[in-house]
Amino acid sequence: MPKSRIRKKADFTPPPAKTATAIKFGNRSWVAPLMLAFFIVGLAWIVLFYVTQGSLPVDALGNWNIVIGFGFIAGGFVVSTQWK
Repeated sequence: MPKSRIRKKADFTPPPAKTATAIKFGNRSWVAPLMLAFFIVGLAWIVLFYVTQGSLPVDALGNWNIVIGFGFIAGGFVVSTQWK
């Protein structure tokens, strides 16, 4: 029976190290003030609606003023996802 050839395995060479590249997203100093502004405007909109018993901020919208106030607050939460 013939003897099979033994193949020599190459030594392991690790892949070259990847250099980390810094990803810059820019200056995000606008996020916190805009987020707080949305929260405050939304809260003020709802409080003003309840305090004036529906006559302010926009009388024609009626109870949709609450939805608008919560929309501002939701906008604040959306903007807060950009905060680092």
